[in-house]
Amino acid sequence: MSAEIRPQDVRSILATDCGSTTTKAILIERREDGYRLVVRGEAPTTVEAPFEDVTRGVLNAVREVEELAGRRILDGERIVSPQRGDEGVDLYVSTSSAGGGLQMMVSGLVLQMTGESAQRAALGAGAIVMDVIALNDGRRPHEKIRLLRQLRPDMILLSGGTDGGDVKRVVEMAEILVAADPRARLGAGYDLPVIYAGNRDAADLVTERLAKRTALSVVPNLRPSLERENLRPARDAIHELFMEHVMAHAPGYKTLMTWTDAPIMPTPGAVGIIIEKVAKRDGIAVVGVDIGGATTDVFSVFAGVFNRTVSANLGMSYSVSNVLAEAGIDNILRWVPFEVDEVELRNRIKNKMIRPTTIPQTLEDLVIEQAIAREALRLAFEQHKSLAVGLKGIQSERTISDIMSQTETGSSLVDLLQLGLLVGSGGVLSHAPRRVQAALMMVDAFLPEGVTELAVDSIFMAPQLGVLSTVHEEAATQVFERDCLIRLGAVVAPIGAGKPGQPCVTVGIAAPGQEPVTRAVPAGELVLLPLPREGSVRLTATPERGFDLGAGRGNVIEAEVHGGAVGLIVDARGRRPFGLPEDAARRIALLRRWNAALGLYAREI
Repeated sequence: MSAEIRPQDVRSILATDCGSTTTKAILIERREDGYRLVVRGEAPTTVEAPFEDVTRGVLNAVREVEELAGRRILDGERIVSPQRGDEGVDLYVSTSSAGGGLQMMVSGLVLQMTGESAQRAALGAGAIVMDVIALNDGRRPHEKIRLLRQLRPDMILLSGGTDGGDVKRVVEMAEILVAADPRARLGAGYDLPVIYAGNRDAADLVTERLAKRTALSVVPNLRPSLERENLRPARDAIHELFMEHVMAHAPGYKTLMTWTDAPIMPTPGAVGIIIEKVAKRDGIAVVGVDIGGATTDVFSVFAGVFNRTVSANLGMSYSVSNVLAEAGIDNILRWVPFEVDEVELRNRIKNKMIRPTTIPQTLEDLVIEQAIAREALRLAFEQHKSLAVGLKGIQSERTISDIMSQTETGSSLVDLLQLGLLVGSGGVLSHAPRRVQAALMMVDAFLPEGVTELAVDSIFMAPQLGVLSTVHEEAATQVFERDCLIRLGAVVAPIGAGKPGQPCVTVGIAAPGQEPVTRAVPAGELVLLPLPREGSVRLTATPERGFDLGAGRGNVIEAEVHGGAVGLIVDARGRRPFGLPEDAARRIALLRRWNAALGLYAREI
């Protein structure tokens, strides 16, 4: 933010997100009731030929905002700032994932320890991790050298060893990097950025080998001891180098950086910031997911610990065939409530891959797309849980036996019983024809337990609001709550399995000014109960003796939940395990009954 502009003086804000295919711009203005979204515009991103200048797409998106808002923001090709009368804006911020986003390789001595810590640091900073190299990864030195040369990352994070530990093997990793002499992805005309965040005793030797060959930055060890993890210095260095080196060499970004009042951030890193802030503000565990055409990002905050993973091969268009390959045809078909030929399904999926911008033309197309989305979300969440493990926060003390147990079992920090809010984003969720479809896709994919609130990002503003929150948190928070986050309601899901029809859970809802509602839901059923769209209600849920909602088998829980566009979903289909009948006729009949109970589609399929 310009030095002369104070947050309380900001009347208007322009924020853009330069995506891989589309650049989105939003205009925020201060009204009597606080900051609100005014309009949103978008235009094709122009980082590639024939334009090769990202500012062209930004200007086109801003021009659409001008037209929709009926006010002047640009003076030629310059953003008018600060605001003068009704022209211009007081603040401009931006995020970017154009040109493939931030692509990194990371390294550690031990794949399951410093390698995982380095991966968490890079992912948390908004990077796509292309590969993890470690001394014990099973590859020979020449194979690692060949890989470094072939992949051409934007940046490398070199870690390894605890402070005061082994120096020799850390230096070996640096020497592999020297031998590979990798070139940066966006051009050979500048030195590849390398961050060293390993054993401090090896820093001088690593510097001696790499300083003349790379743009080396040395930061504090991300794993100073077995019991401690310190990722923030490495993450901050990644953000800084992303601006100084990667973005500075991307077409048009030098110009764009002179326009913004805050550093440009990688899009996923900005989304992570807003997820962290919501979790901290409300004191709850949060999971957020952004499912795109090529990748699916999952963010989580449990016990104050933030984690992010990116499934670079799971998406709804460019990567849709990978979803089929990883999930298997049977797992996709299990969500389709009608008979469909396997060959026809494969053809539909291949058509989506080669025509990525198409949207479903029939109800059957929509159902199949949403079935694929469930599996993409499920697989991405499984990958997230496998990586969101380890130290429960920086400086937290653990015993050596805990560390070894963690390495062997991969115990996840993700505890679905503690999950307070599940937020979905991406076209298939944000633009589902009915909000209840987005709600059930998330429930089916994530299988939340106990009581969990559900929400979607209305038009994918989270990245812009994330970077805005670093300079004007009040505006970002107000717009996030009022215009970005669409609350869907909540889901009650008891743990346990019972025979269909046997008593499972009784739910009571008390909303101000309304008659209390009580409903007994048998095992095997999905039920939708109405909630007010605004405000909150008091919820009481009593599980039967064989079921648990988080307070122990048969114990009552009480909670206050927000209303929403969908209502309260009572999911008595079972958890641990959850399963669908293998018999196709029984499975299709069940799916149709559940869909009808929730009013999922306009007609029965």
